[in-house]
Amino acid sequence: MLAKLRSRPDLLLLLSLLLAILLTPVLDYSGWRRLVLVAVTFIPAAFSIAKLSQIRRWVWPSILLIVGNAIFVVAGDTFRNSALTAIRWGFLAAFFALTAAGLFSYLRHSRSITEAQLYTAVNVYLLLALAWTALYLAIDAIQPGSIELGAREGSRQAELLYFSLITLSTVGYGDVVPVSGEARVLAALEGVTGVLYIAITVAILVSRFKSEPSD
Repeated sequence: MLAKLRSRPDLLLLLSLLLAILLTPVLDYSGWRRLVLVAVTFIPAAFSIAKLSQIRRWVWPSILLIVGNAIFVVAGDTFRNSALTAIRWGFLAAFFALTAAGLFSYLRHSRSITEAQLYTAVNVYLLLALAWTALYLAIDAIQPGSIELGAREGSRQAELLYFSLITLSTVGYGDVVPVSGEARVLAALEGVTGVLYIAITVAILVSRFKSEPSD
């Protein structure tokens, strides 16, 4: 079982993404839990790089982006500067976006449908949500109050992750509201991306399924 998991970075990436999403509301507090949250965020990053190395697309740019993120995590926590914090989230957003693009390219060029392709399709969707979460956090660091969060003002990362997920799925409960023009445009683009991704991915998977020879 363990050997099978080690050979399936797509499945491990999916599990790590779900773990990071589920633990964010639990760990999004000051103190030691925030340090654990940072470590948890780097787990899917490691599996993302492993998957990119397997399909041989954009490995070194992704490594440079995650190293840049780590540097600015330390710098932002040391100097408590909003610009450094925004750059940190910008690096992470670029990393998740690059990973999503690489995995989507792999999915688009796949000739058949296997479990790996299905895991990859879900991974790309979750990576898009995390990329937009990082963008919202970057805007929030530069322009505090650009997104109204509602009841849990102290847990900004968890609230913006929630906002990103419901925006990508176009649910939009309205309890978290983008106020600034930049935040509104980003939220609109995320909603459009969510709709287009589902439509394009379903079309790709259906076309691959139809092209497979029947027994």
